[in-house]
Amino acid sequence: MTTSSNLSRSHHRLMGFLLLVAIFLTAQRTIVAQTQPDTAKSLDLGGVTEQHVMVPMRDGKHLSVYLYLPEGDGPWPVLFEQRYASLRGNSTRLFAAELAKRGYVVALVNYRGTHLSEGKWVGYRTIQWGELQDGYDVCEWLAEQKWSTGKVGTFGSSQGGYAQNYLAVTQPPHLVCQYMVDTGLSLFQEGYRIGGTTRPERFKGMDGVARNPQDNRDLLAEWFQHPHFDDYWKAEDASRHFDKMNVPCFTIGSWYDFMNQGSIASFQGRQAHGGPNSRGQQQLLIGPWLHGRTNKGNRVGELTYPENAAWPSLDHMVEWFDHYLKGKDNKVEEAPTVRYYVMGATGEPDAPGNVWRSADDFPPQSTATPIYLQQDKSLSEKLPAKNESFTSYISDPLNPMEIPGRSFPGARDARAFEEQSEVLTFTSEVLEHPIEWTGRVHAELFVSSTAPDTDFIVRISDVYPDGRSILIVDYPWRARYRDGFDHEVLMEAGNVYKVGFPVGWMSQIFNKGHRIRVTIASTGAPLYEPNPQTGKPLTIEFPEDAQKATNSIHHSKKYPSKIIAPVIHQN
Repeated sequence: MTTSSNLSRSHHRLMGFLLLVAIFLTAQRTIVAQTQPDTAKSLDLGGVTEQHVMVPMRDGKHLSVYLYLPEGDGPWPVLFEQRYASLRGNSTRLFAAELAKRGYVVALVNYRGTHLSEGKWVGYRTIQWGELQDGYDVCEWLAEQKWSTGKVGTFGSSQGGYAQNYLAVTQPPHLVCQYMVDTGLSLFQEGYRIGGTTRPERFKGMDGVARNPQDNRDLLAEWFQHPHFDDYWKAEDASRHFDKMNVPCFTIGSWYDFMNQGSIASFQGRQAHGGPNSRGQQQLLIGPWLHGRTNKGNRVGELTYPENAAWPSLDHMVEWFDHYLKGKDNKVEEAPTVRYYVMGATGEPDAPGNVWRSADDFPPQSTATPIYLQQDKSLSEKLPAKNESFTSYISDPLNPMEIPGRSFPGARDARAFEEQSEVLTFTSEVLEHPIEWTGRVHAELFVSSTAPDTDFIVRISDVYPDGRSILIVDYPWRARYRDGFDHEVLMEAGNVYKVGFPVGWMSQIFNKGHRIRVTIASTGAPLYEPNPQTGKPLTIEFPEDAQKATNSIHHSKKYPSKIIAPVIHQN
């Protein structure tokens, strides 16, 4: 069979894979459509009144808002959340009702151009600090209603976390405090892109939230007109405006969540650089959880942590709001500034870790410790000895290695990925004593490729004595952005390049008898959509001329690829 025939067949296989993704996303769009108000089920909300209103914005458009009012005459403080996702699921409505029972009016708001909200869907841009400031307008409208005390707080996770950072920058006069879970600051780094990798198939699915699906297609095309971190992306980067954030906020992050970088950065920026009502008045909590608001229990992925890992999200949120919005002296503001869960082995009774620690700031002091990749696929703190040493593998975007799903598969056994043909693993010797890493792990790879552009995915796992490789963090990086997201530099065959990037935040004690594993690959679909590897401008539709490459990870004395670990030395 000719090479061109092989390429054609491979391309058809990839197209078939992408078609399956499209079918899945179409099914998701159908689910969204079925949760519109005319089909939402009648629920017993325990005396809470549910109302739908259309709230006017400064340009005359109206946003769809669902109100949940407690029994009685009020007035009450108001809590609100902004989302592009449907607000009509049973769990969402019951959660809002439960908050209302605690003595709050709760408002659930859909972004402009989504579901019943009027206007054009342009992602998050109309809830930021531009000409339109929908979040500001909603906040002030809520404060002015007869059932409102005029004090407003916000809550929400992920998309609802971004919305809160954006809202804080606009400084609505009646915003008093916030409560964020698994949040973000910059959509280029933490949403639409991850490590410079593009995600068109993922965001084509946003057709399903837009009233006019063409709005989403226009938006996607707009993103691809801005391949670098230019003024277009800077205009919605909240990390550039911490000085305008001026309210106390409780922020929850999750170790098994790539967006933990946003949660930690939000806390750090507000705490150190925020306005006078922000600086020194933030609190941060990081636990052993996956991305999401309602999953902060002790069962995570394939692991069961001790019961102390669970966090009482609803009760604590109410305590936070009771203090700042109702003036209750419940001492919630006197809790430690930072609390973080140090993860340890599960199912091992004497394993160190699985405890909460408190601190005045984050991260704690650690020792940046280089751990080098070795020719024999081991890890060692010793520099490689050979003058020339590298390991090569194939990166084929038409036949990618597989990481199923669209969510980070943390706290699960990663061997199914590690055992695939074009995936490299480097594993330490069995540990003779426990080792703690708390902080941000970085990778510093020396690489070469036959392609002008490719991706590198780095993963860190805790290998149990029974062989399970429990994934803790991973992150991809697109090689063309190795010198910064504001410009691209392609590679030339035969040259060796340094690609350094943060892999993720973690707090883990690797127990005695365990091993530490670093996994490297260049593809992992559909979680990470493949790089075409041509070096050409990236496109929404996968190109016909995507090419296979041979990538090499160097581990020699001259080119010592390594992981830089934040090691905590016990006293």
